[in-house]
Amino acid sequence: MADAVSNVPVPAGGGAEKKPLLGLSFLENLSEMSVLRQIGLLVGLAASVAIGFAVVLWSQQPDYRPLLGSLAGMDANQVMETLAAADIAYTVEPNSGALLVKTDDLARARLKLASAGIAQNDGNVGFEILDKEQGLGTSQFMEATRYRRGLEGELARTISSLNNVKGARVHLAIPKSSVFVRDERKPSASVLVELYPGRTLEPSQVMAIINLVATSVPELNKSQVTVVDQKGNLLSDQQELSELTMAGKQFDYSRRMEGLYTQRVHNILQPVLGSGRYKAEVSADVDFSAVESTSETFNPDQPALRSEQSVDEQRQSSLPPQGVPGALSNQPPGPASAPEQANQAAAAAGAVAPGQPLLDANGQQVIDPATGQPMLAPYPADKRKQSTRNYELDRSISYTKQQHGRLRRLSVAVVVDDQVGLNEAGEAVRKPWTADDLARFTRLVQDAVGFDASRGDSVSVINTPFVPDTFDDTAMEIPFYSQPWFWDVVKQVLGVLFILVLVFGVLRPVLKNLTTTAQSKQLLPVEGGAEAGEGDAVDAALANDRVSLSGPQNIMLPSPSEGYEAQLNAIKNLVAEDPGRVAQVVKEWINADE
Repeated sequence: MADAVSNVPVPAGGGAEKKPLLGLSFLENLSEMSVLRQIGLLVGLAASVAIGFAVVLWSQQPDYRPLLGSLAGMDANQVMETLAAADIAYTVEPNSGALLVKTDDLARARLKLASAGIAQNDGNVGFEILDKEQGLGTSQFMEATRYRRGLEGELARTISSLNNVKGARVHLAIPKSSVFVRDERKPSASVLVELYPGRTLEPSQVMAIINLVATSVPELNKSQVTVVDQKGNLLSDQQELSELTMAGKQFDYSRRMEGLYTQRVHNILQPVLGSGRYKAEVSADVDFSAVESTSETFNPDQPALRSEQSVDEQRQSSLPPQGVPGALSNQPPGPASAPEQANQAAAAAGAVAPGQPLLDANGQQVIDPATGQPMLAPYPADKRKQSTRNYELDRSISYTKQQHGRLRRLSVAVVVDDQVGLNEAGEAVRKPWTADDLARFTRLVQDAVGFDASRGDSVSVINTPFVPDTFDDTAMEIPFYSQPWFWDVVKQVLGVLFILVLVFGVLRPVLKNLTTTAQSKQLLPVEGGAEAGEGDAVDAALANDRVSLSGPQNIMLPSPSEGYEAQLNAIKNLVAEDPGRVAQVVKEWINADE
């Protein structure tokens, strides 16, 4: 074993140094590597360079914003020609199909498209379908179908023009007309509206859509129109719509009335107190109930003659009794009797024929004292007197209908800030208003709103110091991280940092490792019978350098100073990696001992 040859790395001072390949030391070490390691190293370097270029391009890429959510329903060629003519860079997002432009060019691109008259088409077919040429054998069914389709398209376009509606589809069910009344069926319609995200339709807008469709189709009743949104919500509940519409109108009327009275208070107090020195709120209790009343009253103490009709009829005839004699006329007259009194002569003369002188009981003619002439028996006479009077009592009829939205009660609340003045030192001093001032403000407010105590109105004016507004205007400023330029700078900084990490963390260590390995000292053989000075040099070299096993390729082992465990692990790894070389070294040791 003493004669065994051990190769110790010693600087080669005597021989000529081998020059690096093409002047680059790392290429020499690269050429000594295996083919798989060379390919892996080159692929890693190429991937690093490619990633670096991609990061640089990403950091320099401008920020794009969507100009159009989709090119569906638009002439894509016309849009792109308009943007290209205006020298506006654009791109199309492959997943959603959105048209993207730079943030700086967004407003200009919209103006260019608007000036070119480019608008998104809803895709609905209207009455222009009737302008197409129809075949010679077109049936009546096809004509009616085309007309219905055109009407549906026109209604859909009209509904889509509403602000909150993104798109609409209308389906009409128009039955065929029949000459029989019992077979007559009414048309119906259904409307599907697609709303913009976050928007809804007011009840009044739903009623407007229903009325629009109902009045566009003959004999279509509003109750036969159904409106549904894209989420499947039924919007056309007639009863609910009517109630909500009425409630909404009443609420709006109340708010408008309160706003009117608040404006009156504002107009009367602002010149006196100044802007921001008071706050006023008005609450109006409005009665929306409909009341109709009819009353009828009579006054029996004041009767009035409304109409009177009087009839006084008297008939007298000089003719004797006429007619066919009957049993009564053939009867003998009754027994005569003399009157006991003179005034009964007229009664006794009833048996005397009319126009004959009246005779008294003694058979003498009765003389009329007034005329001195004999009294004659009266002829038959008929007298009738009738009177009809209509009276009317005093009657009063009143019909009362109270208006909707009658103001029932009004409440006004006003709070006034302290008055600000200057003291002797010129400093601002706050002091409260006096009771007389508050009473004066109260009277002004009462007159401004039309205060009515019998109605139960109330007006409250109080004085209290306002809390100073600590709101900072700088808080409204947009933070720097929300500015568009901030993210551009961040992208560029991230790109630079990534390139630095790639260069100094990946490429530089790899190149340095290759260069350092190429510049390692060459191992020179040292004979066993060397002199003492050379032995000291060898010991120093063993202390600083690593032991190398000779072979086609030098394999470095840990130095003795690194410890037994390190040397043992290195030898185990060497045996596991290249057992043939280890066996050759052991064989040389055995041959040397022999």
